[in-house]
Amino acid sequence: MGAFEKVISTPKNLQVLYEDNHLIIVNKRPGDIVQGDKTGDLPLSEVVKQYLKEKYQKPGNVYLGVVHRLDRPTSGLVVFAKTSKALPRLNKLFSDKKAKKTYWAIVKEAPQKIEGTLTHWLKRNPKQNKSYANDREVPDSKKAILQYRILKKLDSYYLLEIDLKTGRHHQIRSQLSALGHPVKGDLKYGFPRSNKDASIHLHARKLEFEHPVQNKPLSILAPLPKDPIWDACS
Repeated sequence: MGAFEKVISTPKNLQVLYEDNHLIIVNKRPGDIVQGDKTGDLPLSEVVKQYLKEKYQKPGNVYLGVVHRLDRPTSGLVVFAKTSKALPRLNKLFSDKKAKKTYWAIVKEAPQKIEGTLTHWLKRNPKQNKSYANDREVPDSKKAILQYRILKKLDSYYLLEIDLKTGRHHQIRSQLSALGHPVKGDLKYGFPRSNKDASIHLHARKLEFEHPVQNKPLSILAPLPKDPIWDACS
């Protein structure tokens, strides 16, 4: 599998999609990690902090709360809280499933049905960092639900739009693999070839929720990564 060496986010190339006094929403590129991990690579959260520090010329530490995460090879919308007032409200909003998350995924073959609902019980294997989808409830499993529809036929692939109803570990990747249609480039879940940059063709495309402080509806759309297959989807 390729490395993510070429993908280094900095405050200069950060793609900010929305910002106000309470929150900031950015478009994560494949290869960025949202929070620090054992790799020691610079996480997106620190890049956003640096961006805010430079933009507002803050002399001390910058407050930033991580609301949710995306897998490293995945791209798209990530929300951060800029205030301690907004963070618990955003956390509750996401945990109560009041944020509508829409993803785009590229698969090789078309599912038998143009649209459908997938329900599985996912069991996570921490050592493998992988979730296994079961048709029935098994010990230590969590129910996972998503809705999909075929959005577009490409030359060699299909574009799926996915509405995530639950937020489980590797949920879309695991459930599409169980359906027999792993995400393009996702070796971990059964796609035969990796992408050259180690990304997978899974993108957090749209996020809709009520602002946690201003109580106004927000609808944010994330531009697609630049590559020939994503280009064919727009």
